[in-house]
Amino acid sequence: METTDPHTLEDWLAYCERLHPKNIELGLERVREVAERLALRFDCPVITVAGTNGKGSTCAMLEAIAEQAGWRTGVFTSPHLVRFEERCRVRGATVAAADLLPHFAAVEAARRAPTPVALTYFEFTTLAILRLLAKAGLDVAILEVGLGGRLDATNIIDTDCAVITSIDIDHAEFLGNDRESIGREKAGIMRPGRPAIVGDPVPPQSVLDHAAAIGADLWRFGRDFNFSGDRQQWGWAGRGRRYAGLAYPSLRGANQLINASGVLAALEALRDRLPVTAQAVRAGLGLVELPGRFQIVPGQPVLVLDVAHNPHSVAALTANLDAMGFYPVTHAVFGAMADKDLGPMLAKIQPLIDRWYFTDLPTPRAETASGLQQKWNALQIVAGGRRDVVSATFPNPQAALDAAVAAAGPADRIVVFGSFFTVGGVLQNGVPRLHAEHVGA
Repeated sequence: METTDPHTLEDWLAYCERLHPKNIELGLERVREVAERLALRFDCPVITVAGTNGKGSTCAMLEAIAEQAGWRTGVFTSPHLVRFEERCRVRGATVAAADLLPHFAAVEAARRAPTPVALTYFEFTTLAILRLLAKAGLDVAILEVGLGGRLDATNIIDTDCAVITSIDIDHAEFLGNDRESIGREKAGIMRPGRPAIVGDPVPPQSVLDHAAAIGADLWRFGRDFNFSGDRQQWGWAGRGRRYAGLAYPSLRGANQLINASGVLAALEALRDRLPVTAQAVRAGLGLVELPGRFQIVPGQPVLVLDVAHNPHSVAALTANLDAMGFYPVTHAVFGAMADKDLGPMLAKIQPLIDRWYFTDLPTPRAETASGLQQKWNALQIVAGGRRDVVSATFPNPQAALDAAVAAAGPADRIVVFGSFFTVGGVLQNGVPRLHAEHVGA
């Protein structure tokens, strides 16, 4: 054990990685014990967001609308794309590394005494960010669940409004192998008598049963709120309020209206404590930004960045790519964790991809580029190898993107998707700018 505390954020993060033998250990006893020693509490409404996909988009839209309404917002989200500080935003701005340091030190002091408590990297860093947010004079705190819900470190905070976006198979080794089991875990963020917004159009029965069992105020998509729209605009209707003639959210993708509908339901459920105007809703949805969620970088060739890393999100990415129109060649840079359901992911998007650039990632959890290529080759054999598709492997996402840029014609399309490490790996030096004069046909 170190005799002196770390001095920089990088030092603290390295220290947190060494503290606990496991990357993930579900359970709230240890993290709740340290939170109690810290006297951690929020004096403002808390919105907690769980779900397989759509959590980050939902948090970003909640934040943008509340900010436009004049409320002081704080957001905790994970993981990050490039820098750890991205996990914490106050008033719409990423916090400075230096501002986190006293909170890491406070968590360490509380963890050590009176008896030492073992915390994982995620638990330790979550406590530090929660402490910063609790002391930031906020009007609303928005917390994104890291994994599941019931046993996630964020669930030590009693939420004022639970939002569950979508429920699908992911992290099966921790949450279960079917939607009912996973739904039960995500429903654990609900609280008795408080709003629980369920945006999944076909939620598992376990979610509905848990809401009834604890007496949560359940808001169901399709029953308590809904949306309608055409190509130009959309509208929302919920309990006692309607919005008409809304512009589409600036976040692209077919599933963003479902996410936005859940956001408006949450804000309606909290209207007595956090009122927002129709003008704030319109402005917030128009201004919201979130890197790596069907992010289209215009240029020649077009670049698409998406952190789709499970079959459900890859299906959404595939539909969104299909709706973009015709491109002579689509190049795909792909890297993912070994514990993901890789076969269905590759099979879903495979018809749209003409050239694959598989990449290694800087984490032991990742599948190797050659392993990804082998899985893709196996799919090709099953499919009869009917298409003239080529693939190659690369040591990192930037090298893979560079190869794709070199091979792409100006009218082509490059898609970078998979793990946060994949998209983050090409965003490390800012958003890439691709220009036709740098590429060959």
